[in-house]
Amino acid sequence: MTTATAAAAASSYKNRPIRQPYISNALDVAGRAGLAAIFLISGLSKLGQYAGTQGYMEAMGVPGALLPLVIVVEVLGGAAILAGAYTRWAAFVLAGFSVVSALIFHADFADQVQGIMFWKNIAIAGGFLGYLVHGTGAWSVDRQLRKV
Repeated sequence: MTTATAAAAASSYKNRPIRQPYISNALDVAGRAGLAAIFLISGLSKLGQYAGTQGYMEAMGVPGALLPLVIVVEVLGGAAILAGAYTRWAAFVLAGFSVVSALIFHADFADQVQGIMFWKNIAIAGGFLGYLVHGTGAWSVDRQLRKV
């Protein structure tokens, strides 16, 4: 085997999709669970720290009256992603939410932590764009509804 042949074989191996449905579906669920956890935990913690969260929003120039909407978006959106229900819609909403919250709450690049939080939100939005484009796997409510 020549170096060129070995390089071509390695390249084709790296770029091929995972063909085992069980592994692919399990990874899809793991990805959804990771993204959903961020929003479920955040939304539920806002309920427990309602007054403090409302005050923080107002200090950042966002009306505190929007907090119930924020909680609903985070909790219902996270639950939808976790279940794989209305995945494309939920991914669209949460991607937009992530970008908007990055711009409003984390755009202070003089503060290293806020800069990291900004790019974390942008990365999360990128993850949601994958679900927006490709949908979800077989282990989801969306897929089960398509069978009916």
